[in-house]
Amino acid sequence: QVQLVESGGGLVQAGGSLRLSCAASGSTFSYSAMGWFRQAPGKEREFVATINWGGSTVFYADSVKGRFALSRDNAKNTVYLQMNSLKPEDTAIYYCAARSGALSTLSGLYEYWGQGTQVTVSS
Repeated sequence: QVQLVESGGGLVQAGGSLRLSCAASGSTFSYSAMGWFRQAPGKEREFVATINWGGSTVFYADSVKGRFALSRDNAKNTVYLQMNSLKPEDTAIYYCAARSGALSTLSGLYEYWGQGTQVTVSS
């Protein structure tokens, strides 16, 4: 079992930065691939980024590539999503997720989810 709690969301102007954190509890965290997804009002949940259990491999959605950076600290059971050059279209609820297998861009493969944190980017 893995429990996930996101933090770090908020309101920021376009061009600004935020860092989201996802704190995990549970002994299997360091063996879990982690992912971030987001859901904007009226839209389906979409993939943002994923990282493997060791932190050596990261994939990003094209929409955030070059602006967002995903990392993890297994000693602290935490993953971080650094978001730079934010745009109004980044506005969404951001969810952290974990799975026991390999990293994946597919939300349906993740077993554990956090409650989400709101990110709002004003123009």
